[in-house]
Amino acid sequence: MSTLFSAQAPRPLADRLRPERLEEVVGQDHLLKDDGPIARMVAAGRLASLIFWGPPGSGKTTLARLLGEAAGLTFEPVSAVASGVAELRRVFEAASRRREAGRGTLLFVDEIHRFNRAQQDAFLPHVESGVVTLVGATTENPSFEINGALLSRCQVLVLNRLEDAALEILLKRAEEDAGKPLPLESEARAALKALADGDGRYLLALCEDLLSSPPPEPLDSRGLAARMQKRAPLYDKAQESHYNLVSALHKALRGSDVDGALYWFARMIAGGEDPHYIARRMLRFASEDVGMADPGIVVRTLAAWQGYERLGAPEGELLLAQSVVDLARAPKSNACYAAYGAAMRAAKESGSLMPPRHAVNAPTRLMAEMGYAEGYEYDHDAAEGFAGLSYFPEGMRRRQFYRPTDRGREKEIGAYLEYLEEIRRGRGKSEE
Repeated sequence: MSTLFSAQAPRPLADRLRPERLEEVVGQDHLLKDDGPIARMVAAGRLASLIFWGPPGSGKTTLARLLGEAAGLTFEPVSAVASGVAELRRVFEAASRRREAGRGTLLFVDEIHRFNRAQQDAFLPHVESGVVTLVGATTENPSFEINGALLSRCQVLVLNRLEDAALEILLKRAEEDAGKPLPLESEARAALKALADGDGRYLLALCEDLLSSPPPEPLDSRGLAARMQKRAPLYDKAQESHYNLVSALHKALRGSDVDGALYWFARMIAGGEDPHYIARRMLRFASEDVGMADPGIVVRTLAAWQGYERLGAPEGELLLAQSVVDLARAPKSNACYAAYGAAMRAAKESGSLMPPRHAVNAPTRLMAEMGYAEGYEYDHDAAEGFAGLSYFPEGMRRRQFYRPTDRGREKEIGAYLEYLEEIRRGRGKSEE
């Protein structure tokens, strides 16, 4: 409730510059302009229940408030962090009374992903009956964090992080509010926007600091860096950003993009990711995506991991970075990975077949009388050191699971295997 004294209290710059009309919202033209979903809802005068998914400072709360005003609904904000069952019950009861009086309610739930599944279920009857129009805000992927039943009753709208043009508009609004320019040289102005990392609220907080106690001379990039504390990257090891970044690293390695892979590796390290987790993923990549095209890379990747364990951070991180470069520049082959999958499927389909008799030993007289070990040829005594026997089960035709590529060492491996197959065919054993 606003009072005489609260109205006179100082307000943060981000609050003073909060948009008063939908047209003033920046950075979300894909939702608000032309045939965007919000533009269509406002034009039709009908507002569906929504989930706003976007990074911090992208305008989720402001957009929800302005939507409520545009639709003529009473704006009821609650926070999943601070609100409990009693608070929600009060909101639903008030919304029911408004509905009886012919007025609607927009219930805005900030950080809706922090409500557990049972709490999210409590919204369902009130959303279905139209007592409230729900607008939830989340920084996490709704597919993982929002109850499926509730998600099916809402439209998910993705808000973008603010790009340079949108951030520049906010800087100009801050300067207009202060009646003076920011004390920054041109390169420092660009650095300030980069420091905000797409977060409009954080950018305005930086502006407020600069405008309230300006330096004696305009700051260059070095002076700005000395004045402002570095912001921690947006990275949560337990949430979606963790999986997004490791996926980007894996795909950059697979795509042989050395610089891109180094960037995502650095992003994960800067975000506080456990280097052992990264090293484990890199070792998996060495086998899965490089494989026999460069068989020694598994040993080198493991050595980098072990080196990190000996040196620790930050010195050991260079060993992992070196391994990132090694993996990215290496020839790629998933032939072994695909061969293992094909062999596993064949094994499950024919798991009861016995090995051929020449492939098993005969340690007892009975087994020898039954033909165990019969027909075995000792490869070291054969010409070329290769007898050419088949080791598939009796009655099962030979199958080629491993198909070497012509990249890296696999080109040599493929040629050698073809040479052995020619010997096998020449001895009439290719279909045994």
